[in-house]
Amino acid sequence: MQRRQLGDHDGGLEVSAQGLGCMGMSYAYGPADDQESIRVIHRALDSGVTLLDTADVYGPWTNEKLVGRAIADRREQVVLATKFGNEVDENGARTGRINGRPEYVRRCVDGSLRRLGIDHIDLCYQHRVDRDVPVAETFGALAELVQQGKVRHLGISEAAPETIRAAHAVHPITAVQTEYSLFSREPEDNGVLATARELGIGFVAYSPLGRGFLAGTIRSPQDLPEDDFRRTAPRFQGANFDRNLVVVDKVREIAERKGVTASQLALAWVLAQGADVVPIPGTKRLNYLEDNIGASDVQLSDEELAAIEAVAPVGVAVGERYPEQAMNTVHL
Repeated sequence: MQRRQLGDHDGGLEVSAQGLGCMGMSYAYGPADDQESIRVIHRALDSGVTLLDTADVYGPWTNEKLVGRAIADRREQVVLATKFGNEVDENGARTGRINGRPEYVRRCVDGSLRRLGIDHIDLCYQHRVDRDVPVAETFGALAELVQQGKVRHLGISEAAPETIRAAHAVHPITAVQTEYSLFSREPEDNGVLATARELGIGFVAYSPLGRGFLAGTIRSPQDLPEDDFRRTAPRFQGANFDRNLVVVDKVREIAERKGVTASQLALAWVLAQGADVVPIPGTKRLNYLEDNIGASDVQLSDEELAAIEAVAPVGVAVGERYPEQAMNTVHL
């Protein structure tokens, strides 16, 4: 697999052109099998994927432990990214709060190192911005952790342009992570992508398949497991689902004409948005992993990109990407 560079500070961070999001192996997307998930991680590494993405809140804690087991004898192959900020108490339970206080940052990093079984985190993100703590204080604590060797590179997730600038002024940011797909093109409109490029920061796209919607296999909300969080997402509900499915089918038609899957077309579109963009599709299934990896070899012509633009312009998806409470924590 080809490589891409995240950020330009101190040479940046070289990663595979496509990473692997590990959240669904432990959290949010219904039942999972740890052994199958470990096989997926190993197969990804064997295929040239180097960037693995997790977070302390996935589980909570269980996903970091799972990833740690999977890479125990493969640490040299991995660029490991994790996150903090969605507050988890000392008993491993979510509190529903966002916490960017320096003492909490230090506690989270030490906990992640322990659960992952590593001596340094390659890329540590502030997962959500704490509106009650200046981002300069949070990144001041992170900068100290870089100096101590516990963290190599810093990132921020779901942050507004002015927040990205304020954090970057304290310590150079290597990556901004935001949802980005044919269904979530807001970063093109809200200044986040432009700000990252102006500052020499890489852009990591999570949910590049629209939380699986763009794969074309989800034909009804009832296709989702009962405990799947997408059932609470406005884009997957009622009339919104039906209207979004029309767009999905148009994307699938373009993919069929090209001889690729809808997932591959959607991922190839994200990859085509710039050499500084790295999608991290998540999966816990080997067959989906193989399909996603195949997208790295798909080249889109100007005509094909125009055809995709015609059916999936900015703002095409109907409904918010999160329920209201969760939307209140993004883009701060």
